[in-house]
Amino acid sequence: MKHFAARFALMAACGLMTATPAMAQFWQCAPFARHVSGIDLYGNANTWWSQAEGRYERGHTPQPGAVLAFEATGRMRVGHVAMVSQVVSEREVLLTHANWSRRGGVETDVRAIDVSDAGDWSRVKVWYGPTGGLGTSSYPTKGFIYAGHAPVDYAHHAGGEVAAG
Repeated sequence: MKHFAARFALMAACGLMTATPAMAQFWQCAPFARHVSGIDLYGNANTWWSQAEGRYERGHTPQPGAVLAFEATGRMRVGHVAMVSQVVSEREVLLTHANWSRRGGVETDVRAIDVSDAGDWSRVKVWYGPTGGLGTSSYPTKGFIYAGHAPVDYAHHAGGEVAAG
């Protein structure tokens, strides 16, 4: 009986140590945005806007493949970055990003709307998985960083769970 218990414990321990499949990869927003957009910036999301100056064009008009840079706030101390996967209208886009609705998770083609008074994308609402909608929170942004080339096929290369909103 002792040998059976020891063998069972060893098998259970080995099962817990098996590698996590690539599909379960944990993503932070900045490395994921860099991966899918090709914009070669590093560091926390709240530094991307200033890092992009002189390296990438920046502006306030959404374009597919551009990265929307969110300002740091009390709830998002290091900001956030998300790639525009589709422009729906002047005030609505679909975003592909990581670490928003679920810690480390990837979301593809989630709705974001411009709620700024000036229509300049300086404040947005973003689809949030747990509530299944845009909710009441809005977030300040700095603008769009333009990649200057076609975005990566994020659904194929993300290596993470992809949820749509």
